This record gives sequence, structure tokens and C-alpha cells, in this order.
Amino acid sequence: MKRKIILSLLLAGFGFAEVTNSIAQEVKENNQSQFGEFMDRRGTYSRTASGKPGVGYWQNAADYQIEATLDDQAHTITGKVTMTYTNNSPETLDFIWMQLEQNRFTEDSRGTLTTPVQGNRYNGDTDGGFDISNLEAKVGSKGAASNKHIITDTRMQVWFAEPIPAKGGKATVSMNFSFKVPEKGMDRMGRLEVEDGTIYALAQWYPKVAVFDQIEGWNVEPYLGAGEFYLEYGNFDYKITVPYDHIVVGSGELLNPKEVLSKELQDRYAKAKESDETVYLVSPEEIGNTELTRPKQEGTVTWHFAIQNSRDIAFASSKTFIWDAAKINLPSGKTILAQSVYPKESNGEEAWSRSTEYSKASIEYYSKTWFEFPYATATNVAAEIGGMEYPGLNFCHYKSKGRGLWGVTDHEFGHNWFPMIVGSNERRYAWMDEGFNTFINHYSTLAFNNGEYPSNLQQTRRSVNYFNSETREGIDNYPDVVNTSNLGMIAYNKPAMGLLMLREYILGHERFDNAFKSYIKTWAYKHPQPSDFFNHMENVGGENLSWFWHGWFYGNGNIDLGINGVFPYSGNYLLSISNKGEIPMPVLFEVTYDDDTKERFTLPVEIWQRGDVWNHIIKTEKKVKSVVLDPDKILPDVNLGNDSWPQNIYDN
Repeated sequence: MKRKIILSLLLAGFGFAEVTNSIAQEVKENNQSQFGEFMDRRGTYSRTASGKPGVGYWQNAADYQIEATLDDQAHTITGKVTMTYTNNSPETLDFIWMQLEQNRFTEDSRGTLTTPVQGNRYNGDTDGGFDISNLEAKVGSKGAASNKHIITDTRMQVWFAEPIPAKGGKATVSMNFSFKVPEKGMDRMGRLEVEDGTIYALAQWYPKVAVFDQIEGWNVEPYLGAGEFYLEYGNFDYKITVPYDHIVVGSGELLNPKEVLSKELQDRYAKAKESDETVYLVSPEEIGNTELTRPKQEGTVTWHFAIQNSRDIAFASSKTFIWDAAKINLPSGKTILAQSVYPKESNGEEAWSRSTEYSKASIEYYSKTWFEFPYATATNVAAEIGGMEYPGLNFCHYKSKGRGLWGVTDHEFGHNWFPMIVGSNERRYAWMDEGFNTFINHYSTLAFNNGEYPSNLQQTRRSVNYFNSETREGIDNYPDVVNTSNLGMIAYNKPAMGLLMLREYILGHERFDNAFKSYIKTWAYKHPQPSDFFNHMENVGGENLSWFWHGWFYGNGNIDLGINGVFPYSGNYLLSISNKGEIPMPVLFEVTYDDDTKERFTLPVEIWQRGDVWNHIIKTEKKVKSVVLDPDKILPDVNLGNDSWPQNIYDN
């Protein structure tokens, strides 16, 4: 109807001023609420206003020594963990909090009791949980031992006989633990029966310390399901004892290949480390041929692994594995190993036979583009898990193939950058790992094998129905609070679209890449908060983006830019545009002239600071044939009907 009014005014002979005044009646007094600060991002002693750790930044650390045994008859893990904790904080600590995530698998866990009756992705067995014994905690090497502890759901508070000193004080906590390996491990870990035996995908398998930081003190949110993990960094040395016919892969480097591999496998292992093509360590025909592939033919074997500067470890064990590997070439000139293990049910050139190829390509791309991969191996494990990431090791679904297997492999390996290297709090801010990872997956997919598989992230307008729905939720909601049906959008796709808009529409490639790479390097192996990310991107990118963070990441509004009309004006043309949505944006528009040549122009976001209508003169001697906003369709604009001119004058 508005277009009819404008057209009627023009036909009636009114001047341009009357026309634009008619349009301008919708202008707000100002839009400062959209452009002002929406959260406290001032610098502090520990975190600077430029988004870097400050002179007072500190971070505690935890080193682990673990010995564990897998019983493949009872499906149990039994072990001992000794953790050395370093308190770098400025305060003494009378106790520490630890995570006991296997306690999620009990009938009365908070996670079980908050799972809907109809279930969801995070269903899990309820006949498990940790059995903890022989706990001993002491400060220093000569401190008095304490066994005082309180277990509350998935958390355990451990008290010391004396406080851990501030600024470098050390303490040790040791305990025995055991649990039944769940078959259904909330799509994060568990076990799978295949024809040749059982695949054990082991994660959340040892007691680990919670994070104590400058923001919350102890981060003690329980493990419910959707919210993932927030962990301290340290060094891990761990030994896994398994039946002699099992193959074990784990986070980090295998330290004792001569003790667990036959001479033939040792030779193949060495060959794979030098090969850009995938090499079989155990071929499909050799499953079960222990005389060829194993150094022992009875009893058990202990596999020994280590990884440095990591926040977690995971491993897999089975006698059913096909095992292949290849060399990964890193930008520094260093080479490491990509490897895959999978049962014969997953074999095939359209399926897991390409897993190592995918893994190698993924790690090499991210290392070249963003930050070099820091660990000795990158391992893909086939299991009955949709996709789950740990440092240097993934669990991906054993039935995945083709585009689906590339997508899940690339996504889970991308998590080595977010949150394994950049250690954000997944339990609170899922978007800082899932969203950032989904964003970098887009570009790695475009690059893989000359675009063998498509990426649809740039097709943002596919999501318009969600953005127009009344049940949509904001990115800033915690993952355990959000409606499960919305989690994929607010944790993965919407934040990824946000970074896509920043790179492709707002900042451009050079400024964005400089800022994003600087953010990764600055916060590698540290704990950034949302404000640190916002501040760092602004300071390196050179742009005040409060309006964007507020609207897209911490709001629930939408983008709707529209053309009111294009009018002859003093030998040129006047373009009248409106911001009809809740999120202001710069305006990129493309003009097509009557000779079919095209020209693009950009108006800065500041045109919306004082109102929702803006008029711009297109200076040209040519006749304007058409104008379109956002010609590359990068913006998820919720109203496609007002993005171009001319429009059907009879549209309402």
C-alpha cells in the first residue's frame, strides 16, 4: 500500500520533498539503543579492552597420569588417576572441584531427570556411573593427606588438609575409579557391537578438575547433555591395558609401538608416516589375523600414549578395526600422522576408506589457513556416535559415507581449533566453538578436492522461516537451556552466518582474516570470554561492531533492508532505502544501467544511527534500469520482496 501512496504522490505532481517526507514519517527519533554498548567490555587487570590477556591474567593447570584397564567381557574400565594441580590464581584454595561425568549415566542424575519423556539426542544408559575409592589429596610433596570429598551428581569437591598456596602452589589428587561403559553414551561415547566384536569409544572416562577462573571462580555447572566441556590445560601420560587382540588409538602420540605392534605393523606404521597416500596398517582381510599384526597371542597388552598442552584425552579400543594412515604436512615443515580405524561394516571407497584422505585434507587446510595443528596424530574413529570431538581424535558415525562422512570428519577435526586450542567455555557459550567451527568448515569444504562437496552456509536465506518464527531463540542462551530443536541454529548456524557476514559483507577478507587469526593466536591454550572475542575483533579489524554483536549475537531481532523507490533527481537518481528490521547493516547495492553495465556502491552502517530511512544520490549520466540490495545474497534478510527496484506497484 505504501508504494501506491508514493506513486500517487508522484503522479499528482508533488515534488521530491513531499515524497521523501511521506517516507520519512516512519523515522524513529534515534537508534542509539542499537549502536550503544550492550555489555560491559571495559578492560580489567586480567583482560584488556583490546581483547587480550592482561598483565594480571592467570590460568590454573592440571597434569594427569592415568593407568586403566578395559574388561571386554564385563564392559568396564578400571583405573587410577593421579592429577598434579597448579594454582596460579592470586588466592589460596582450600578445595578443588572435579568433574565426574560418568555419573550422568545413573537413574537419578540431573541429566537423566531433565531428559524429556520422549527422549532426545542426549539419551544415555542409566546403569552406570563412577565408583571412586582410595582418594588421597595433599598439598606439596610432604603435605598431610586428606580423603575428604563430597560427590554431588557429576561433580566432586575435594578438600585438602591445608590450603593450596596462591601463585604457583601445587597439590596432587589421586584415586581409583571404575565404571561400566554405557552402550548409549549420549552420542558422545559408548560401545558398538559389530560382527567381529565390540568397538569401545571412550571419553569422559576419568575424573578431571573443573576450571577455576577470573570470571566465575569455580565453574561447576553439572553435565546434563547439551552443554559440553570447559577444561584446564596440562600434560597427559596415560596407559591403557586391553586384550592382546585389540588395537588402541588415543589422543596424542603412541610411545611404545614396538611393544604393541608386530614387526610387520611397525614397518607399515613407519611407511604411513612418510606417505601422502593412505597406507593400510591392518587391511580388511587381516581383521582377526593376530599372528601377523600383534606381538602377543594371549593375555593383555598395555598401550602407552602422551599429549602435551591439552585439555582432555579420549581413546578407542577394538579387535574389529581396519586401520589405515597417511602423512600430514604442516606449514612449519613438520609432519604428523592422520589415521582412521573402522570395522568392515564401514569399509568402501564411498565410505570410510576415504576417512584418512578427509582427515589429512582437513588438518592441512586449517593449519595453513588459521593456526598450525599442535598434536602428533589426527585420528578418526568409526563408532555409533553422530560426531564428537576430542584433542586429536574424533568419533564419527560408522555408517557415514560420501559427503556426510566428509562433513562430520571435517567438522570434528575443526573443533581442534575451537575449543581444543582456543579453550572457550562450551557449557555456557556453545556458539564460541560450534559456531566458529561451522564457519571455518564452510571454507575448508569449498577448498576440498576442488569443491567435490558443496557448502550451503552462504545460502543464508534458506533460514528465513526460522528467523521469522515466534519460537526462535537467541545465540546467547546456554545450550542446556535452549529448546533442543533450536540448538542447531543458535549454536551452529546463526553464529557461523554472523562470521560469514563479517568476512564477506562487513569487514572484508583481509581485515577479518587478520583479526580472526590474531584472536586464535592470542587465546591459544587460554580461556576467552565473549567480550574478549568482541573486543579483539574490533581492535584488530578496526571497526566498532557493537551494533552487530548486540543485534546478531545477543539479540533476537532480524535484518530487513528495503528499497522505498528510485527517483529522477537533478539529472541523477535518488535512491530511498529503509531499515525495517531490528539490526542495522551497511548497505551494499548494485545498479544496472540501460546498457546492462553494472556498478556497486556501499553505504556505511552509520546511515541508520538517527533514523530508519536514508536517501542517497546515484550520480550517473546513464539511465538506471534496476537496483538490488545485497546482490550476493549474503544477508539473511527476512523480507525478500523489498530488496530490488523496480517492484510490482500493485504489491502490498
